[in-house]
Amino acid sequence: MFTSEIKNTHNEDISILVKANNHPWNYLCECGDASNLTIKEIQNCNAIFISHTHIDHFVNFDAVIRHQIGIQRRVIICGPENIGKQVQSRIQSYSWNLINEESITYEIREMISDTEIITYELTPPLWELKKINTYNSAILFEESDFIVTGVLLNHKIPSLAYQFTEKDTVKINLTSGNFNGGPWIKELKKAFISGKNDSIITINKEEYKAEDLFYLLNIQKGDSLGIIMDHAPSVENHQKIKEHFYGCNTVLIESFYKNEDQYFAILNYHSFAKMSGTIMKESAVKHPIPVHFSRKYSEEDIKKLTHEFFEAYHS
Repeated sequence: MFTSEIKNTHNEDISILVKANNHPWNYLCECGDASNLTIKEIQNCNAIFISHTHIDHFVNFDAVIRHQIGIQRRVIICGPENIGKQVQSRIQSYSWNLINEESITYEIREMISDTEIITYELTPPLWELKKINTYNSAILFEESDFIVTGVLLNHKIPSLAYQFTEKDTVKINLTSGNFNGGPWIKELKKAFISGKNDSIITINKEEYKAEDLFYLLNIQKGDSLGIIMDHAPSVENHQKIKEHFYGCNTVLIESFYKNEDQYFAILNYHSFAKMSGTIMKESAVKHPIPVHFSRKYSEEDIKKLTHEFFEAYHS
């Protein structure tokens, strides 16, 4: 299960902290100026996901670097094409002669297209951008129990949207049979996952065919969380969103403008309340959350915008 916390106030830039259940690390989506993001949360980040590098999404990256130097481990940074050079430029604008190579390693993963990713590595003190490899996939990041995929949207520049998808798990219901727990459960799950129906499972010295015990098992569908930042309200973008996020449990989606300001949304390649709510409905998203509003809006404006969003979603 994923939890997401918006770390910015309504008049700050966007920054979202994602956590996975029973997982030791944080995951930072967007590096906007956010006063509620703590040093400890930054230091505990295992990966950073940037949609694009407009200043309101990237301005706080210097603070991230400042607090991660010295953690002595690898941190992944994902983003669209050229994110590697932009990260390198930000870092190289400072002097690092007192920092050793073991202080931190940044691994950069650039999504060049919806199926092509280039990886680089950056280490102090020179921070040379070293290309590691290129691979064909939509998977930008993977842990043992979840993956993060990306899809590129049009914001007049590429804007990378992310989906965190928890892997399905196999659960056992012992009340469905007359058995007690034990090591056999792990063996049964292993046989189920690998499709070895004829495996022999031993319970209290009695042998059973694995497939005869499969009725005790059920598949628990994994959670899913989407992060969709700046994008034009275009047919092409909406088609991509529907394909990539259809049926997602929770999606945080930019709703930059009120409906009355949709002219500016179209002009500036942003979405607006009604359109964001509508695409969430068409994508069968269970729990949509409008985020990332124009800083010109007051709290009352944002309440109106949010009402317009959910009015479209529930219509």
